[in-house]
Amino acid sequence: MSSEFEFKEVLSRKSKVAYGSANTAGNILSGMVFSAITFYYHIKIGLDAQLIGIAWLIFAFWNAFNDPLFGYIEDRTKSDLGRRTPYVRYGAPVFGLLFILCWIPLVDISNEFALFLYFLFILFAFDTIFTIVVLILYVLPAEMALTSKERANLMVYAILIGALGYVVTYIVPVLLLTGNESTGLDPTFISVMIIIGIACSLIIFISSYFLKEYKFAQIEEPLGPVKAVKECFKNKPFLTFEIAAFCGTIATTILTTAMFYYIDYVLDLEGVMTIVPILTVILMVFIFAYAVSKLVEKKGLKKVLISGQIIAGIAFILFFFFGWNFVAAIFCFILLGIALSISTILAPLLLADTIDFDETRTNKRRETTYTGIEALINKPAISIANWLFLFVISLYGFQEAAKNQSESAIMGIMIGIALIPAIFVFLSALIMKFYTLDGPEWAEQKLKLQRVHEEKEKEYIKYLKEQGKI
Repeated sequence: MSSEFEFKEVLSRKSKVAYGSANTAGNILSGMVFSAITFYYHIKIGLDAQLIGIAWLIFAFWNAFNDPLFGYIEDRTKSDLGRRTPYVRYGAPVFGLLFILCWIPLVDISNEFALFLYFLFILFAFDTIFTIVVLILYVLPAEMALTSKERANLMVYAILIGALGYVVTYIVPVLLLTGNESTGLDPTFISVMIIIGIACSLIIFISSYFLKEYKFAQIEEPLGPVKAVKECFKNKPFLTFEIAAFCGTIATTILTTAMFYYIDYVLDLEGVMTIVPILTVILMVFIFAYAVSKLVEKKGLKKVLISGQIIAGIAFILFFFFGWNFVAAIFCFILLGIALSISTILAPLLLADTIDFDETRTNKRRETTYTGIEALINKPAISIANWLFLFVISLYGFQEAAKNQSESAIMGIMIGIALIPAIFVFLSALIMKFYTLDGPEWAEQKLKLQRVHEEKEKEYIKYLKEQGKI
């Protein structure tokens, strides 16, 4: 929010482009896997829905361990490259390789138990590299800028550059996986995934040379592991935001997973028409991005996010009643695109503010510790969402082997894609009413924090001189 306490801050365009490119590439790899892998293994390869649901629930427990662990390790890292850059740069090739292996089961796909074990393994492996690389990219705006205005501007770059990323993330798998009855391993689809995996990992690797981070944080004495976790859970604004984000993640995950089923079975679209619903949402995310940054300057992060959540809830309800018709559904997709634009830009900024608030309490910069705890709280929502959607459509009689589903099964898809997400986004908006990092008092605290950073930079330069590094 604009305030007399706001200070001038400008990031270089090169850093903004690098961040936008790396973030886009990371989102393509993770977004494609977490949105399409359920449909791919369920409908195309033939893995039983109950086994997929069990795998997602088992996988949720892995998140309880690996995310806080790697987040804490990354905050304690010391190197000439910094705390973040080594993981982004050298994790990129592994990220691309595991992405490719998500679509190429290295087992006999006719052996359902072996396929189940492979699906579980690849979820574990891919999520580990996702944790190491993408959670840094997700929280990097907290290190690259301090003011909400400049952070929002950085995210606009990420959205504008990410427009192509959204196309690849959602349109490519929809176009290649829906609208036909073929099953099994498709050479065309796998070839495209290999190209995407190589290209995105290369973009992340190159971009790592131009990213900015707080290197002064390397000489801070870190908190012990137990105290580090305790301090996160003492941060009330962080917990408020994360509970709200948990609800929002369930809604968006169900939407992205269910979209494949909606296009294939409710609308029964084929060819280029399969991409129109997703393309409508993406265009609105792209078009509305700049307006979101301006709204943040005038209204603040909290008010704009709550407004977006209310818009999303209304859109989901309208979608349930009118989404049966292709033309009427487009209007709902427009509203969902606006809401998604708001949440995509603002979620990392709100998390960054809670990390700033932590620094005012502990005098430490602990970005990846927070992303680790954030993932511990939030990422199980991905598992719950996938399990919940599969449970609902199975309850209503969905048959994966049938191209034409019963009216009951179609109703199950619509309940899953519309009514359940509506409940969760309205709940998320209600929870955000209790978020406190907003208004002139918080802006004044941010100004004081900027002065603290200036002193820390001086101490870091002094340290480098003493070490003979400059």
